[in-house]
Amino acid sequence: MNKDKIYKSLLALIFSTITIGILTLLTYKTNFGLFLIASFGSSMVLLYGYPESPFAKPKNILFGHLVTSAIGILFYNFIPLPIYLLIPIAVGFGVGLMILLNVTHPPAGGNPIIVIMGSVSYEYLFSPILTGCLIIIGFGIVLNKFVAKKKYP
Repeated sequence: MNKDKIYKSLLALIFSTITIGILTLLTYKTNFGLFLIASFGSSMVLLYGYPESPFAKPKNILFGHLVTSAIGILFYNFIPLPIYLLIPIAVGFGVGLMILLNVTHPPAGGNPIIVIMGSVSYEYLFSPILTGCLIIIGFGIVLNKFVAKKKYP
């Protein structure tokens, strides 16, 4: 294994731990609300492992998560189908809309599943989606640009 790969993987490990650690602390050790969802873990792979990817751009992270979560909430509340049909159709619409709007962020493809299975409300779009994404993007900029000295965004 070469030194560059080891360095890159260690930075991704450390930066992901810090970012998800802050979101976890905010979620479990404050009364501010929910800041953490499972798909944010996958976002760390792109943000810190492959920050040069178009899928890791701040607009893709923010709007990818917002679009797919909104689709999940809308489908859950307005499409009267059994869950075994609702989930795959919502995921398909979410993925299609991200691609159409040019805000593709692959980890966000799972958000309709999380939203529908969790029966979340509209407030979910604010917390954890909006607040969590803004924290993730902030940490991504600071850690990638100023600590790792990578060109980001």
